[in-house]
Amino acid sequence: MADAGGRVALVTGGSRGIGRAIALRLAAEGVAVVVNYLENTAAAEETIRLVREAGGTASAARFDVADPVAVRAGVQDIVDRLGRIDILVNNAGLSIDGLLLRLKEEDWERALRVNLSGTFYCSKAALRSMLRGRYGRIINMTSVVAEMGNAGQVAYAAAKAGTIGFTKALAREVASRGVTVNAVAPGLVATEMTERLGEEQKAFYTNVIPAGRIALPEEIAAAVAFLASPAAGYITGHVLHVNGGLYM
Repeated sequence: MADAGGRVALVTGGSRGIGRAIALRLAAEGVAVVVNYLENTAAAEETIRLVREAGGTASAARFDVADPVAVRAGVQDIVDRLGRIDILVNNAGLSIDGLLLRLKEEDWERALRVNLSGTFYCSKAALRSMLRGRYGRIINMTSVVAEMGNAGQVAYAAAKAGTIGFTKALAREVASRGVTVNAVAPGLVATEMTERLGEEQKAFYTNVIPAGRIALPEEIAAAVAFLASPAAGYITGHVLHVNGGLYM
C-alpha cells in the first residue's frame, strides 16, 4: 500500500476472523488501526497484541455499530485521540439464519440493524473527518449471497444486498471530494463459523467452489488493503468479489 503511512483506519468488528486479518494487514502497511468490538474484550486485546508484536499501531474502540448514538460518540472519541479517520472498514456483522416462514421479526430487524444500518451509521459518522481532509476510503463488507442468494439466509442476503446499493449511491455522492466507497464480497472463508462445519459440509462447499478450497481471512484482507490504498484512488462504487469462482 504505497504512501499509507500515517493514515488512521477504523475496522468495525475487528477483534477476530476477517476483521482481525484486515486489522493486521492494514497495520503492516503503516496504518494506525482502531479495532472496534462490542463484547469480546479478550479477542480485541489479542488482535491489538498481535498488531503491536508485528511492529504496528493499534488501539480499541468499544461500541455497538447498531446504536447510532454510540457510533457518533465512538467515532468522535477516535477523531479526538488520533486527529482523523482516513479509512473505514465496515466489517461488523452477523448472520441470523432461518427459512422465511420460520424467521422471527426481531431476528430480521436485528440482522438489518447490524449489517446494513450499522454500515450507514459508521459511514455517516466517519465521513465528516474524511470530507474535511478531502481524502477517504470506505470499504463495506458484503457477501457472495447478496448476489446469488442462499436458502435460509433471507435476512443476511437482504442486508448485504442493501449494502451494495448503499455503496454505489454513496460513491456517487462523495467521489468529487477525494473519498472512494467500495465493497468486498467474500465467499466462504475459514473462520470460527466455518470451523464448526462438519466434514461432509466442507466437502460439499469445496466441490462447488471452482478454486477447490475455502478462502483464508488473509486473502480477504488483501483485497480490502488494496481498496484502502492510494493506488485504488480511481476505483469507486465497485464490488470486488473474492470467492474462488463460486459466483461470476
